[in-house]
Amino acid sequence: MFTHHDEFRRDLARALSPVIEKVFSISFPEDKIYRLFGATPTKEAGDLAFPLFMVAKEAKTNPAQAAKGLAEALGTLPAFVTSAQAMGPYLNFTFDFNLIAGKLVPAILSGAYFKTKLTDVTPKTMIEYSQPNTHKELHVGHMRNLCLGDALIRLHRYSGFDIVASTFPGDVGTHVAKCLWYLKYHHQGEVPSTRRGAWLGTMYSTAHNKLEAERGTPAEAENREKLTQILRQLEQKSGEFYDLWKETRQWSIELMKEVYDWAGVSFDIWYWESEVDSDSVKLVREYQKKGLFTEDQGAVGVNLEEHKLGFCLLLKTDGNGLYATKDIELARRKFQDYKIEKSIYVVDKRQEHHFKQVFKVLELMGFENAKKCFHLQYDFVELPDGAMSSRKGNIVPLQALIENMVQMIKDQYLKRYQGEWSAEEIERTAQIVARGAIKYGMIRIDPAKKIVFDMQEWLKLDGESGPYIQYAHARIKSMLVKLGDPTSDTILIEAPQERELVATLLNFHHMVQQATEQYRPSVLTGLLYDISRAYNAFYAECPVGSATGPVRSSRLLLSQATARMLKEGLALLGIEAPERM
Repeated sequence: MFTHHDEFRRDLARALSPVIEKVFSISFPEDKIYRLFGATPTKEAGDLAFPLFMVAKEAKTNPAQAAKGLAEALGTLPAFVTSAQAMGPYLNFTFDFNLIAGKLVPAILSGAYFKTKLTDVTPKTMIEYSQPNTHKELHVGHMRNLCLGDALIRLHRYSGFDIVASTFPGDVGTHVAKCLWYLKYHHQGEVPSTRRGAWLGTMYSTAHNKLEAERGTPAEAENREKLTQILRQLEQKSGEFYDLWKETRQWSIELMKEVYDWAGVSFDIWYWESEVDSDSVKLVREYQKKGLFTEDQGAVGVNLEEHKLGFCLLLKTDGNGLYATKDIELARRKFQDYKIEKSIYVVDKRQEHHFKQVFKVLELMGFENAKKCFHLQYDFVELPDGAMSSRKGNIVPLQALIENMVQMIKDQYLKRYQGEWSAEEIERTAQIVARGAIKYGMIRIDPAKKIVFDMQEWLKLDGESGPYIQYAHARIKSMLVKLGDPTSDTILIEAPQERELVATLLNFHHMVQQATEQYRPSVLTGLLYDISRAYNAFYAECPVGSATGPVRSSRLLLSQATARMLKEGLALLGIEAPERM
């Protein structure tokens, strides 16, 4: 799928392929070699390692012997390779970073590097993410899905994929009925004139807690009947509760769009549960007539026990559909409406069984694209003292979080610039840093791992955080303003810290490839952290301002290239890089 975007690895792979064929009498194409290249265990061991395990397996020999035999048979290698040495089952290569930097740095500075074609096969793909419920308040936990999905969109588009970004908010269901029930029968007082979407979330959690408290009391049956009446009106699209739903739903949509605007996120298509509800029921009825789905006491579903997936319920006894019902219809619409070739669902790990059932039902329905649907799971966001719950009301509201974080940034980092910077720049910079802290914090952890949200940790300037990367970029930009432009375009790589910086910059597209292929933006956050640390080590040991002549110019060029790469890398995560902070 991915092209040989790193010209240095490509040239080395191209040189190794015929030698492997000659020595071992096996075909080992360059694209296979390219993908096997990896890091050496230590810098002393070299700059790039080629493992011989697969070659040895095909050649029926020992990996260490294969590495030694290949090293002895090597002829002319690309000019940037200064040595090749067998170390156990690996062949390690050492590079001439003057030659590498001489090509890499100008390409970064001109922007040509960031226009490199990374893919040769780009199936049209829909990525569905951020599926918040209306009538609930958006909280910090929602940001993991939002930030992960947005980063994947950006990474895929950068890599050349034709991407359709979609969202599927839940605007119908029991949670909506609970909120409307409370507003109609129990709320006293005025509806606020601002932040009504967030206020609805408070009403929902209050409603849920009240209903739970009244379980087992005479009020329970009456409450259940009222909720059923509300759901019936929503289904029939008429009645006072339907009118109330339309009004309050809009409050939630305004809150969603406000958050998306703040986060710099946009969607090509908004799907809604309410819009697929009736059609999804019709689709199930259609396949029930075909004999695929069975009915038992008024409920309709399909037995998936032979696939070890239990029973998938599609219609309840009252004739209403469930989440699975709607996702089956939604899958059909996605491929039909947008002619996509792959559909990715960014949804938390609790829905693993749900999507296995949905994809299997689609397959049994004869839906040819069932195997082109993929559930990208992620773990939850927790507070230091435990899990969050909208129903219980123990959440960190997103809008409150943003306000607190922005204020903390002003107090801790930007207060010293009052009088020097305008109030507008201080506010804008604080917002940029807050976005960087939240997005980086949500993305830097592997999707399979849990996140513990800690605002103080995420704002630190001396650890792996968004503000740390942003600050590294801002420091370089401030220095470049003071020192002016280089007077030469010659690159001189002499100190170990200069080598290390160039070697880290060289990994950019390789890490973008991995982050995209593996759906793990955390791979890229790790590289940006490494680049920032490598630059700080370079800056500490290789003075820029006090250097003179070609050395000064070379270090200025390295600094410019580093700042450019940090900015481009952060942009792939949806994070801005401030010019100063």
